[in-house]
Amino acid sequence: MPCHLRHHVDMTIGTTTSCSVLIPGPAGQIEVAFDPAEGTPQPLLAVVCHPLPTEGGTMHNKVVTTTARALRETGIATLRFNFRGVGHSDGQFDNGQGELDDLRAVVAWAALQHPDKALWLAGFSFGAWVSLCGAVDLRAKALISIAPPVGRSWAFDDIALPQVPWLVIQGLSDEIVDAHAVRTWISGLPQPPQLIEMPDTRHFFHRKLIDLRGLIRNSVRNWLPA
Repeated sequence: MPCHLRHHVDMTIGTTTSCSVLIPGPAGQIEVAFDPAEGTPQPLLAVVCHPLPTEGGTMHNKVVTTTARALRETGIATLRFNFRGVGHSDGQFDNGQGELDDLRAVVAWAALQHPDKALWLAGFSFGAWVSLCGAVDLRAKALISIAPPVGRSWAFDDIALPQVPWLVIQGLSDEIVDAHAVRTWISGLPQPPQLIEMPDTRHFFHRKLIDLRGLIRNSVRNWLPA
């Protein structure tokens, strides 16, 4: 049974129970949801970032929860969290920089909770940009970017790129992120990530979530520790 939302002060998250907690962050409290791995657990923890807060993005977004579920089914525990100003998280939207600081705070807290687990990062749309920005600095061992918002308000030119397994998933009928812009950006990178393009797929993967879930599971299996 999942535990109720509570402050982090006198507790740590376990490895077998879903739990929502409030942890300290740079703008106040950050709401975090932990879900344990299914099956045989891997020594991994994936932090999944949600889409743009000003457009209704939260950690309960279906693409975010589907991504987390796919990873859990692969044996990876997951953390989702609400950026500042969303849900029970304090603060106000900060156009990316503050949200990157939120991610850093969540990863630092998670490392104290599970020092034996290596970090993976994942993100959808705006969350893909935030997780990419933090991947090198946070020493992520793998990265999943779903519909990264290339060509929109977020600069991709000066980001330090990870040298780890990296998957990009893009819908070809995305009405918000230009699939051609994503393809062009990736083709110009010195070490391009794996790009999987999903036909007839819009930004929020309507009627494609089951396909997305299976694609993530199948794509990351070869990344797992031997």
